[in-house]
Amino acid sequence: MKAIGNRERRVLQLFTGLVLYGFSMAFMVQSDLGLNPWDVFHQGLSKVTGISFGWVVILLGIPILLLWIPLRQRPGFGTIANLVVIGFVVNGALAVLPAGVGIPARVGYLVAGVLVNGLATGLYIGANLGSGPRDGLMTGIVKRFPRLSIRLVRTTIELSVLGVGFLLGGTVGIGTVAYALGIGPLVQLFLPLCTVEPVPRTQLASVD
Repeated sequence: MKAIGNRERRVLQLFTGLVLYGFSMAFMVQSDLGLNPWDVFHQGLSKVTGISFGWVVILLGIPILLLWIPLRQRPGFGTIANLVVIGFVVNGALAVLPAGVGIPARVGYLVAGVLVNGLATGLYIGANLGSGPRDGLMTGIVKRFPRLSIRLVRTTIELSVLGVGFLLGGTVGIGTVAYALGIGPLVQLFLPLCTVEPVPRTQLASVD
Protein backbone atom coordinates (compact mmCIF):
# COMPACT_ATOMS: atom_id res chain seq x y z
CA MET A 1 0.00 0.00 0.00
CA LYS A 2 1.41 3.42 -0.99
CA ALA A 3 2.35 5.63 1.95
CA ILE A 4 0.34 8.82 2.34
CA GLY A 5 2.13 11.80 0.77
CA ASN A 6 3.15 14.98 2.53
CA ARG A 7 0.43 17.09 0.87
CA GLU A 8 -2.29 14.52 1.54
CA ARG A 9 -1.21 14.20 5.16
CA ARG A 10 -1.34 17.95 5.64
CA VAL A 11 -4.82 18.21 4.07
CA LEU A 12 -6.09 15.33 6.23
CA GLN A 13 -4.61 16.94 9.33
CA LEU A 14 -6.11 20.31 8.41
CA PHE A 15 -9.65 18.96 8.12
CA THR A 16 -9.26 16.83 11.27
CA GLY A 17 -8.23 19.96 13.14
CA LEU A 18 -11.09 22.03 11.75
CA VAL A 19 -13.70 19.40 12.62
CA LEU A 20 -12.32 19.07 16.14
CA TYR A 21 -12.27 22.86 16.46
CA GLY A 22 -15.96 23.03 15.60
CA PHE A 23 -16.76 20.41 18.23
CA SER A 24 -14.64 22.22 20.82
CA MET A 25 -16.70 25.36 20.25
CA ALA A 26 -19.93 23.40 20.66
CA PHE A 27 -18.67 21.83 23.90
CA MET A 28 -18.03 25.27 25.37
CA VAL A 29 -21.38 26.64 24.20
CA GLN A 30 -23.23 23.71 25.77
CA SER A 31 -21.31 24.08 29.04
CA ASP A 32 -22.91 27.54 29.47
CA LEU A 33 -19.92 28.49 31.62
CA GLY A 34 -18.36 31.03 29.29
CA LEU A 35 -16.82 31.15 25.83
CA ASN A 36 -13.57 32.31 24.32
CA PRO A 37 -13.62 36.01 23.26
CA TRP A 38 -14.43 35.47 19.58
CA ASP A 39 -17.20 33.02 20.41
CA VAL A 40 -18.70 35.46 22.92
CA PHE A 41 -18.93 37.83 19.94
CA HIS A 42 -20.32 35.10 17.67
CA GLN A 43 -22.95 34.11 20.22
CA GLY A 44 -23.92 37.73 20.87
CA LEU A 45 -24.41 38.35 17.14
CA SER A 46 -26.39 35.12 16.89
CA LYS A 47 -28.74 36.23 19.66
CA VAL A 48 -29.25 39.69 18.17
CA THR A 49 -29.70 38.63 14.54
CA GLY A 50 -31.40 35.26 14.99
CA ILE A 51 -28.81 33.68 12.69
CA SER A 52 -27.46 30.34 13.89
CA PHE A 53 -24.13 30.33 15.71
CA GLY A 54 -22.35 28.43 12.93
CA TRP A 55 -23.59 30.72 10.19
CA VAL A 56 -22.41 33.74 12.18
CA VAL A 57 -18.95 32.15 12.32
CA ILE A 58 -18.98 31.68 8.53
CA LEU A 59 -20.50 35.04 7.55
CA LEU A 60 -18.33 37.08 9.90
CA GLY A 61 -15.26 35.51 8.34
CA ILE A 62 -16.02 37.23 5.02
CA PRO A 63 -15.59 40.88 6.15
CA ILE A 64 -12.61 39.80 8.25
CA LEU A 65 -11.01 38.38 5.09
CA LEU A 66 -11.69 41.69 3.33
CA LEU A 67 -9.62 43.38 6.02
CA TRP A 68 -6.71 41.24 4.84
CA ILE A 69 -6.54 43.26 1.59
CA PRO A 70 -5.07 46.49 3.02
CA LEU A 71 -2.87 44.33 5.27
CA ARG A 72 -1.50 42.53 2.18
CA GLN A 73 -2.34 39.12 3.57
CA ARG A 74 -2.91 36.26 1.14
CA PRO A 75 -5.36 33.48 2.02
CA GLY A 76 -4.33 29.88 1.55
CA PHE A 77 -6.34 26.72 1.04
CA GLY A 78 -6.54 26.32 4.81
CA THR A 79 -7.96 29.83 5.15
CA ILE A 80 -10.97 29.07 2.95
CA ALA A 81 -11.44 25.65 4.55
CA ASN A 82 -11.35 27.29 7.99
CA LEU A 83 -13.95 29.84 6.91
CA VAL A 84 -16.43 27.20 5.77
CA VAL A 85 -15.84 23.96 7.69
CA ILE A 86 -15.83 25.17 11.30
CA GLY A 87 -19.18 26.94 10.99
CA PHE A 88 -20.95 23.92 9.53
CA VAL A 89 -19.37 21.56 12.07
CA VAL A 90 -20.32 23.69 15.07
CA ASN A 91 -23.92 23.92 13.81
CA GLY A 92 -24.07 20.14 13.43
CA ALA A 93 -22.43 19.52 16.80
CA LEU A 94 -24.83 21.87 18.58
CA ALA A 95 -27.72 19.99 16.97
CA VAL A 96 -26.63 16.63 18.42
CA LEU A 97 -24.94 17.55 21.70
CA PRO A 98 -27.36 17.84 24.63
CA ALA A 99 -26.99 20.88 26.85
CA GLY A 100 -24.99 20.26 29.99
CA VAL A 101 -27.29 19.50 32.92
CA GLY A 102 -25.72 19.85 36.35
CA ILE A 103 -22.32 21.19 37.28
CA PRO A 104 -20.35 17.95 36.57
CA ALA A 105 -21.66 17.73 33.00
CA ARG A 106 -21.11 21.42 32.35
CA VAL A 107 -17.57 21.35 33.75
CA GLY A 108 -16.91 18.23 31.67
CA TYR A 109 -18.02 20.04 28.53
CA LEU A 110 -15.84 23.02 29.43
CA VAL A 111 -12.71 20.95 30.09
CA ALA A 112 -13.28 18.94 26.91
CA GLY A 113 -13.82 22.13 24.94
CA VAL A 114 -10.57 23.76 26.05
CA LEU A 115 -8.50 20.57 25.63
CA VAL A 116 -9.92 19.71 22.21
CA ASN A 117 -9.52 23.33 21.10
CA GLY A 118 -5.82 23.23 21.97
CA LEU A 119 -5.31 20.00 20.01
CA ALA A 120 -7.40 21.25 17.08
CA THR A 121 -5.43 24.49 16.90
CA GLY A 122 -2.17 22.58 16.82
CA LEU A 123 -3.48 20.33 14.05
CA TYR A 124 -4.82 22.97 11.68
CA ILE A 125 -1.99 25.46 12.18
CA GLY A 126 0.58 22.67 12.05
CA ALA A 127 -0.71 21.60 8.65
CA ASN A 128 0.87 24.77 7.18
CA LEU A 129 -1.90 25.36 4.64
CA GLY A 130 -2.90 28.88 5.65
CA SER A 131 -4.16 30.58 8.80
CA GLY A 132 -7.80 31.16 9.63
CA PRO A 133 -9.41 34.56 8.95
CA ARG A 134 -9.16 35.71 12.56
CA ASP A 135 -5.59 34.51 13.11
CA GLY A 136 -4.55 36.09 9.81
CA LEU A 137 -6.04 39.42 10.87
CA MET A 138 -3.75 39.42 13.91
CA THR A 139 -0.60 38.39 12.04
CA GLY A 140 -1.40 40.80 9.19
CA ILE A 141 -1.63 43.78 11.55
CA VAL A 142 1.70 42.80 13.14
CA LYS A 143 3.38 42.52 9.71
CA ARG A 144 1.90 45.83 8.55
CA PHE A 145 2.86 47.61 11.80
CA PRO A 146 6.03 45.85 13.03
CA ARG A 147 6.36 48.08 16.06
CA LEU A 148 3.28 46.43 17.53
CA SER A 149 3.80 43.16 19.37
CA ILE A 150 1.72 40.06 18.69
CA ARG A 151 0.69 40.06 22.35
CA LEU A 152 -0.56 43.66 22.18
CA VAL A 153 -2.44 43.14 18.92
CA ARG A 154 -4.03 39.86 19.99
CA THR A 155 -5.00 41.23 23.40
CA THR A 156 -6.53 44.36 21.85
CA ILE A 157 -8.54 42.39 19.28
CA GLU A 158 -9.78 39.82 21.77
CA LEU A 159 -10.72 42.35 24.44
CA SER A 160 -12.59 44.33 21.79
CA VAL A 161 -14.64 41.39 20.50
CA LEU A 162 -15.17 40.16 24.06
CA GLY A 163 -16.58 43.53 25.15
CA VAL A 164 -18.88 43.89 22.17
CA GLY A 165 -19.98 40.26 22.43
CA PHE A 166 -20.79 40.67 26.11
CA LEU A 167 -22.90 43.75 25.38
CA LEU A 168 -24.75 41.74 22.72
CA GLY A 169 -25.56 38.97 25.21
CA GLY A 170 -22.70 36.51 24.69
CA THR A 171 -21.81 34.21 27.61
CA VAL A 172 -18.84 35.36 29.68
CA GLY A 173 -17.85 33.31 32.70
CA ILE A 174 -15.33 30.98 34.26
CA GLY A 175 -14.98 29.24 30.90
CA THR A 176 -13.70 32.49 29.38
CA VAL A 177 -11.00 32.67 32.04
CA ALA A 178 -10.19 28.95 31.75
CA TYR A 179 -9.76 29.31 27.99
CA ALA A 180 -7.57 32.40 28.34
CA LEU A 181 -5.30 30.64 30.83
CA GLY A 182 -5.26 27.22 29.20
CA ILE A 183 -5.13 27.74 25.45
CA GLY A 184 -1.59 29.13 25.30
CA PRO A 185 0.11 26.24 27.12
CA LEU A 186 -2.02 23.69 25.23
CA VAL A 187 -1.12 25.10 21.81
CA GLN A 188 2.51 25.28 22.88
CA LEU A 189 2.29 21.59 23.78
CA PHE A 190 0.44 20.35 20.70
CA LEU A 191 1.80 22.57 17.92
CA PRO A 192 5.35 21.12 17.81
CA LEU A 193 3.88 17.60 17.83
CA CYS A 194 1.48 18.39 14.98
CA THR A 195 3.62 20.56 12.71
CA VAL A 196 4.20 19.08 9.25
CA GLU A 197 6.56 21.11 7.10
CA PRO A 198 5.80 21.29 3.37
CA VAL A 199 8.16 19.20 1.25
CA PRO A 200 9.95 21.39 -1.36
CA ARG A 201 9.04 20.68 -4.98
CA THR A 202 12.65 19.84 -5.82
CA GLN A 203 12.66 17.19 -3.12
CA LEU A 204 9.34 15.81 -4.34
CA ALA A 205 10.68 15.55 -7.87
CA SER A 206 13.65 13.51 -6.68
CA VAL A 207 11.46 10.90 -4.97
CA ASP A 208 10.67 7.84 -7.14
